[in-house]
Amino acid sequence: MTEALDTFRAETRAWLEANCPPEMRQPMRSEKDANWGGRNAEYQPGQKDWMDAMASRGWTVPDWPKAYGGGGLSPAETKILREEMARLGCRNPLNSFGISMLGPALLKYGTEEQKLEHLPKIARGEIRWCQGYSEPNAGSDLAGLATSAEDKGDHFLVNGQKVWTSYADQADWIFCLVRTDRTNKHRGISFVLFDMETPGVSTRPILLISGYSPFCETFFDDVKVPKENLVGELNRGWDVAKYLLGHEREMISGMGGESGNRALHSLAREKIGLDGEGRLADPLLRAQMALYEVRSRAFKAMSERFIDELKSGQAHPAQPSMMKYYGTELNKTRNELMMAAGGSDLLEWESDASNGGAAARAWLRTKANSIEGGTSEIQLNIIAKRILDLPGA
Repeated sequence: MTEALDTFRAETRAWLEANCPPEMRQPMRSEKDANWGGRNAEYQPGQKDWMDAMASRGWTVPDWPKAYGGGGLSPAETKILREEMARLGCRNPLNSFGISMLGPALLKYGTEEQKLEHLPKIARGEIRWCQGYSEPNAGSDLAGLATSAEDKGDHFLVNGQKVWTSYADQADWIFCLVRTDRTNKHRGISFVLFDMETPGVSTRPILLISGYSPFCETFFDDVKVPKENLVGELNRGWDVAKYLLGHEREMISGMGGESGNRALHSLAREKIGLDGEGRLADPLLRAQMALYEVRSRAFKAMSERFIDELKSGQAHPAQPSMMKYYGTELNKTRNELMMAAGGSDLLEWESDASNGGAAARAWLRTKANSIEGGTSEIQLNIIAKRILDLPGA
């Protein structure tokens, strides 16, 4: 087995070196450098080639079955692929709520027809998805949602509103929670999929403190949704929603990973400089970065253990809450350090020299990390109750 994995690593390394475009080996300068794919995607140099090359091997979703556009890799092979991409500095070829959230839910709850229809398109980056969960009066109490889906025989008629719908104005399709039974709070929710170009769907971006508008209000006025787009059982969508939330929190926790560390170290060296011994010249910032680095590597080790436990069916159901909370805190810390390293130069908002204020905008954007996907307070309550088993929790 070890020999086979060594061979796989060598072949993977050679393929990545031959196929990853130089532009896709540079640190991301801002969230605009991320590739989300979709019907109306506008690609930067190298993005489309890199995504298509990875998708041709199923490596945008390496651990999905080959029948659905995946690579069919084992957990060990998937880990090697991630390691070799990190070694070479390869960017993620495709960011996608379809990959991180909907895909796992469809693999578990979808019909064979739904899997064959949607998963290969997700893997190839052809369709961009958004998530219709939160509502103006249903945030932390998500099960209190009111958006309705009325049974009209061969279709549902959806009416209502969602809020904080990430990238709804750029998405092609939405996976959405709707109420199909008003007599039961949790057992009256269903999980449906529909095209955002369906008549009756409209969006309105919400301007954030960062100056960006990644979140939207989303409105449904007599939207017809075919019944074959129901995922799972009628009125049992809460089961699908809870499963998907675990993967969403795992995705958000990934923000605390090492993907942004190269940019932090590069900026600190450029702005602060090195002392005579080759160390960062500011001893206080050096100590803060060292502490962050230790915590970041510990988080990486914990993440790998969690993934291994998840694949083997031994993961605690509340572990995504632990990962989400700590990953959120690490991401906020990294962006705080970026601002500290860059000083007043990084507070500039619009010039080419600051890449349009990318660092400052990203720093402000991280404030939402502790709210989206379930607030940090909710995650700590779950950890206290379900992992620590604290009395009174």
